[in-house]
Amino acid sequence: MPHVTIEYVIMVPVLILQIFLFPLTASWLMNIWVDSRRTLALQEAASHLGSTIQQIYFSLNHDTISAGTVTQKSNVPPFIENYPYIGNATLRPVSDPALNSSKVLEITLRLKTVGITVTTSVILGQNVQWQESTFVSNSTNACIRAEKFWDGDEYIIRLSFGG
Repeated sequence: MPHVTIEYVIMVPVLILQIFLFPLTASWLMNIWVDSRRTLALQEAASHLGSTIQQIYFSLNHDTISAGTVTQKSNVPPFIENYPYIGNATLRPVSDPALNSSKVLEITLRLKTVGITVTTSVILGQNVQWQESTFVSNSTNACIRAEKFWDGDEYIIRLSFGG
């Protein structure tokens, strides 16, 4: 009979530990998976915005396109898992001296409430300017604005988020 008592003394704490350990572990793993999924969706939206900005810039930078303004409606989703996101961008020169005529636009998107942030970069030419602006995903006017104008020496393309 003492063997049964020893088995219960050993097994009951293990069973109690499993009752708490398995749900906590499953919850922890699901949170990691959900955050990864949200990060991937936000990175995809940032890449799409960057690609759209780059295409607009290269289209307007062609010699056959005269001065004017282009507004491109954003094709990114307004929400990622029911959370809106905001974005900003900064323009900086390329640090490589061999590419001194290029500038890099770094786009940063933040998923509100959740705290996920992603960044993507696009390379543009030397005649680009970035106008400080904020992208709001759930705005009905969310767009990308580009203005091509002559400054006396060359054509300048000023980019910004609209809305």
